[in-house]
Amino acid sequence: MDVDLIFKIAAIGIVVSVLNQVLIRSGREEQAMLTTLAGLVVVLMMLVQQISDLFDLIKTLFSL
Repeated sequence: MDVDLIFKIAAIGIVVSVLNQVLIRSGREEQAMLTTLAGLVVVLMMLVQQISDLFDLIKTLFSL
């Protein structure tokens, strides 16, 4: 696994956390929840791509 992926996920987490706090403090809880969900979806899409690459690597490694 690449270290850049970990840094990207951490950066997304920090940005989403800051946006979440700002939105909650301004009384927009619905937008804060949607921001959190959007961050989660982005991270999950990144992880799905990495898992897909892992399965492709295993497939070629074992010649399946």
